[in-house]
Amino acid sequence: MPGPAHLVLFTLAALTDVAESFASVAPGRPLRVRPQRATFQTPSSRTAVIQCAASGPQQQATLAASILGLVSQPIMWWSLYTLKTTGCGLPAGPFGLIGAAEGVSYLVVIGFVGAAILSKVTTGKGLPAGPLGLLGAAEGLSFLSAVAGLAVLGFQLADYGYLPEAVPTEGGVCSDI
Repeated sequence: MPGPAHLVLFTLAALTDVAESFASVAPGRPLRVRPQRATFQTPSSRTAVIQCAASGPQQQATLAASILGLVSQPIMWWSLYTLKTTGCGLPAGPFGLIGAAEGVSYLVVIGFVGAAILSKVTTGKGLPAGPLGLLGAAEGLSFLSAVAGLAVLGFQLADYGYLPEAVPTEGGVCSDI
């Protein structure tokens, strides 16, 4: 009896046959499909190519980017608050995970702002709203975080007179915090 792998390969082969049938139809002509008996073919004798719908994977990637953008916001706000009150960014934390999350969140926010500006310049519109409006929310919050970051940068220079290093070095200003 065939196992799950055989069933997947059988389904892929059948879908490829259907896709080839649709590809051979000229626009405006009716589709005539003759019933065929499906047979199982091994991967070595036939390679099945499945092309997913354009909206499926793209929508999933957009949703993932939206969630990453929204999760990055509170991390950056925590970092900005810590920077404003102590003059240094977040501590490295266990295995450097907090510091890494801080750095990634700054990069994500900068990426959202850059992508939105590029989209605005090239298309005249910002980023699309995305699924459930989450991409638009991440874009708006990223602009807010970027403005807050510039304000904290100004306060940092005025209050402390320096910018802390991105990676704290031993003996550096922020190494003992």
